[in-house]
Amino acid sequence: MKTLSHKGARAKLPARYAAIIMPLVLSVLMTFVVSAISTLKSLGPTPLFLSTWPVAWALSWLVAFPTLLAVLPLVRRIVTWIVHPPSPTG
Repeated sequence: MKTLSHKGARAKLPARYAAIIMPLVLSVLMTFVVSAISTLKSLGPTPLFLSTWPVAWALSWLVAFPTLLAVLPLVRRIVTWIVHPPSPTG
């Protein structure tokens, strides 16, 4: 169900998609930065960097996204083991 509260508002996905959207966004942003740094370090600020980096990013994202989906349950358990749960009062 799409509800718009004011002009120009956009519809949002239902909360059930958060388990996929969070690792999707995280993998896009992290691989974008890490592949840029790695490619820049390897090639330097050259024209070759501009043609190589998108390929390096795409390949790293293809690995990172499914990896995040697979390891996220384990990461949540590790974090629960390390961090105190929130108190009932906030």
